[in-house]
Amino acid sequence: MPQRVLVVDDESGVREAMRQLLEYEGLDVRTVASGADALAQYPEFRPHLVFLDVKMAGMDGLETLAKLKQLDTGAQVVMISGHGTIQTAVEATQLGAYDFLEKPLDTDRVLLTLRNALQHLSLASENRRLRADLEDRYAMVGESRPIHDALAVIEKVAPTAARVLIVGENGSGKELVARAIHRGSPRHDKPFVEVNCAAIPSELIESELFGHMKGSFTGAFADRTGKFEQADGGTLFLDEVGDMSLAAQAKVLRALQEGVVTRIGAAKSVKVDVRVIAATNKSLPDEIAAGRFREDLYYRLNVVPITVPPLRQRRGDIPLLVEYFVAELGQFDGLPPKAFPPDTLEALGAHDWPGNVRELRNAVERLLILTTGDTVTPADVRRTLGDARDATLGDLASCDTFERFKQEAERTFLVAKLGEHDWNVSETARQLQMPRSNLYKKIEKYGLSREG
Repeated sequence: MPQRVLVVDDESGVREAMRQLLEYEGLDVRTVASGADALAQYPEFRPHLVFLDVKMAGMDGLETLAKLKQLDTGAQVVMISGHGTIQTAVEATQLGAYDFLEKPLDTDRVLLTLRNALQHLSLASENRRLRADLEDRYAMVGESRPIHDALAVIEKVAPTAARVLIVGENGSGKELVARAIHRGSPRHDKPFVEVNCAAIPSELIESELFGHMKGSFTGAFADRTGKFEQADGGTLFLDEVGDMSLAAQAKVLRALQEGVVTRIGAAKSVKVDVRVIAATNKSLPDEIAAGRFREDLYYRLNVVPITVPPLRQRRGDIPLLVEYFVAELGQFDGLPPKAFPPDTLEALGAHDWPGNVRELRNAVERLLILTTGDTVTPADVRRTLGDARDATLGDLASCDTFERFKQEAERTFLVAKLGEHDWNVSETARQLQMPRSNLYKKIEKYGLSREG
C-alpha cells in the first residue's frame, strides 16, 4: 500500500506540481487549498507526511500546524513558504515541524526532504515496535497474592522520584521490578542503565560508576563516562548493591546527597539527574552489623522497600509463567510451541526451583528443545530436570583414578554453585567461604564458562 501525502497550499499551480511529482514517486497524494480543509481531511486520510504552506488566507500555516499537532502529536509536517524568515522557521520548528522549504520549490530538495521524512517515520515506527517487544520481554507475570502486592507498590511508587530498594533471591525477578518502575515513571523515555555490582571487580567499580579521565590509572587510554552520567535524566539500577566496596559506597552516597559525580582523575564534578533503584539478595541490616555496608547509604536507598517473593512461595503462578515463556521463546528464539498438560504443570510445580523464575525459564527452554512430539509429559520433566544429576554421577563413576575423581567432583561442585548464583563470582565465593581470587583461579584451571 503506497504511503500517503497531504499537500496544503492556496496556489493551484503549486498543488498540481506537487501532485505530479509525488505521484510519480508512487505516493498516494491528496491536495487541499486551506488549513480548514486540511484539518477536515487529516483524520480520514491519515497522511504519513504533510506539506503545508505558511502564508494562506484565513487560517495560516503555523496555526494549522499547531492544530494538526493537537489532532496527532506524531504528525510529520514540512512547512513551505515563499516569504520565509528565520523567525518563521524557528517558530515552525518549535511547533513541531520536521523541516522548512522555501519557494520556488526545488524538485531535488523536495524529494530529498520527502525521503528523509519518510525514513524518519519508518525508524520511529520500528523504535516503537522494538520498545514494545522489549517491554514484553520484561513483563511481570503472575496472579498470586505476593505478585499483586508487589505490583500495587510499583504502581504507587513508579510516578514518584522516590528511591527503591528491591530485595529478593537470585533469579526471582528483581530486574523486572526495576524496569517496571522505570516504565511507569516520568523518566520512561530516558535511559535505563543497569550495573551488576557483584560482577565488577572492586578495583574497577568506581570507574564503572563514575567514569575516568585519560591517564588517571594504568589502562585508562581515553576519557570514559560512568554509569551515573550515562543514566542522566533516567534511571540507574544498582543490582546486587550489597557487593559494592565501602569506598564505592561512599562515592555513591555523595552522588545521592549532592547530585554530582567526579570522574577518576578529574578536577571538576559533573551534575547528574538520576533516579537510583537498588537491589540485593542479601540482608543489608546484617551486612551493616558486619561492617560491610554503610548504614547512611542504606537509609538513602531504602526509601520504599519492595520484596520479590521466591517462586516456591507462588507456585500457583507456574502455569502462567510456562505459558508466557513458551510464547516468548517462540517469538524471539524461534522454538516451536508445545503443550504442557495439567499433570506436566503439576510436575513442574512440585520442583523446589532454587534458581526461581530464571531456572524455570531455562527448564521450559530445555523441554521445548529436547522433548519429542508436540506435548511435554511429566516423564519429560523428570528426565530433563534430572539429566544433569544423572550425568554427573555417571561421569564421576567413570573416573579411573582417585585424583581424577577429586578434580571432576570439584569441577562439578563449582559449576553447580556458580549456576545457583547466576555466575555471580563474588556471591559464590562468599557462600563457599573462599577468597574470590581462589575461585577465579579454579574457574581458569577447569576452563569453566557460563555456557558450560
